[in-house]
Amino acid sequence: MPSGARFSSPAKPPGETDGDVLDPGIYEGLAGVRLAMRRFLSFSEAVLSEMGVTSQQYQALLVIKVAPHGRIKVRELSEQMLIQHNSAVQLVDRLEAAGLAVRIPSIADKRSVLVGLAEYGERVLDTLARRHLGAMLENEPLLLESLARLRQLAEIS
Repeated sequence: MPSGARFSSPAKPPGETDGDVLDPGIYEGLAGVRLAMRRFLSFSEAVLSEMGVTSQQYQALLVIKVAPHGRIKVRELSEQMLIQHNSAVQLVDRLEAAGLAVRIPSIADKRSVLVGLAEYGERVLDTLARRHLGAMLENEPLLLESLARLRQLAEIS
């Protein structure tokens, strides 16, 4: 090694601050939150698969359901889903082909098409929502405990 050469330390991870040592409880809280989320997501993927619906389709059904009058423009759906407009069009095509959603001509703007839930889509969404609510409530104690621990430790810091 040439004289005066130094070992360079690896770059700091994003968000790292100099000299701060995290309380071990922070790691426990974060691990608890992630465990609750992983349990829920694992459950969700299984029940969605059982019902023949993708995660993206379920999210779209929820977005459509809570839209004013249960109808939404494709552009607004893409914004809510954080996807490109053309991806939203394809998603609506798949929802329509599965009998979950319908396209409805807009009365207010003849150029626009709204997306609403088909009767079958309403039934599927109701079943999925009930099952997801139950799974969320099963994970509530771990999630609340973990978040409370994180809140308490964040206030101390």
